[in-house]
Amino acid sequence: MNIHEYQAKALLKSFGAPVAEGVAIFSADEAEAAAKSLPGPLYVVKSQIHAGGRGKGKFKELGPDAKGGVRLAFSIEEAKAHAKEMFGNTLVTAQTGEAGKQVNRLYIEDGADIARELYCSLLVDRSVGRVAFVVSTEGGMDIEAVAHDTPEKIHTIAIDPEAGVTAADVAAISKALELSGTAAEDAKSLFPLLYKAFNEKDMALLEVNPLIVMKNDHLRVLDAKMSFDGNALFRHDDVRALRDETEEDAKEIEASKWDLAYVALDGNIGCMVNGAGLAMATMDIIKLYGKEPANFCDVGGGAGKEKVAAAFKIITADPKVEGILVNIFGGIMKCDVIAEGVVAAVQEVGLKVPLVVRLEGTNVELGKKILNESGLAITAADDLDDAAKKIVAAING
Repeated sequence: MNIHEYQAKALLKSFGAPVAEGVAIFSADEAEAAAKSLPGPLYVVKSQIHAGGRGKGKFKELGPDAKGGVRLAFSIEEAKAHAKEMFGNTLVTAQTGEAGKQVNRLYIEDGADIARELYCSLLVDRSVGRVAFVVSTEGGMDIEAVAHDTPEKIHTIAIDPEAGVTAADVAAISKALELSGTAAEDAKSLFPLLYKAFNEKDMALLEVNPLIVMKNDHLRVLDAKMSFDGNALFRHDDVRALRDETEEDAKEIEASKWDLAYVALDGNIGCMVNGAGLAMATMDIIKLYGKEPANFCDVGGGAGKEKVAAAFKIITADPKVEGILVNIFGGIMKCDVIAEGVVAAVQEVGLKVPLVVRLEGTNVELGKKILNESGLAITAADDLDDAAKKIVAAING
């Protein structure tokens, strides 16, 4: 689960991190009061969407010469004008895709005197099985580009979970970021509290880009991005309360209610599979035969009839879907249960696109019998290769 920048900063502030004063607003009419509550005279008006690259993004409705989703304002009137122009419009960034995201929230923040922009993030480094700091002196820009062009400028410092962030770790991070003086002193408190926040809130990612050194030599969190481990959200009611469902795909929201692993994609063949590895293989073979998957959907190993039916309904609700491929290897989940779920879903919502089903494993013959005797237009497949060929052929006419 992701949250907005203003929410992430409030959370970090509760742990003691240095952040600027700011106010989240939900309509342009609130901009004047928000700006007046800040010290000024410089204000930063920031679009709040779940995507990076906001500053370089473009609003669909405003033309190519309009400013992006993060703007400086040198007066309250200018902050109001920016807010009026940004609210309700669609911001397209490198991470949103061409569809973009509608801006429904803004964050007006007090400006900062910036001397240097740095990059700092925390994530789980699975190569060593520890939480690690990933830092670079090249902050405020696309870290992927830095990694590609100048990988030597990115440093990874893994943290021993028993010891936590030690003085040696802080020294290593500070050295990598070329911190000294007051900034290095600030680092002694900042980096341990970032690590504490990451662990206590079960984050999957904490990214501060940029982390700035101000002209007074103090550190400040200028931007913050957070992603949380969905499997741990039951422990954090305060974090769950921050969820903004308007930033999420409606199909993914519905899937989460059924505990389905579902990710919407841009293709035209809907997939329903049990097992993440098998789902990836199914998507790969669809691409091999010239089409694109419309989703990743893993119903899991122990799903029942109702869960399978729910997954099928979510897939058929996608207008991009021109055909559906069901690929099930029955182990814990039996093939007859899958067949019953598919039949129940088709009978309820109807079938307007070709449907190919490949079943293998426990109770496979019973599953095939249920499908064959359903009276529905379901095409059976012998194996995954055969299934992919048949669904692609059906779509091609």
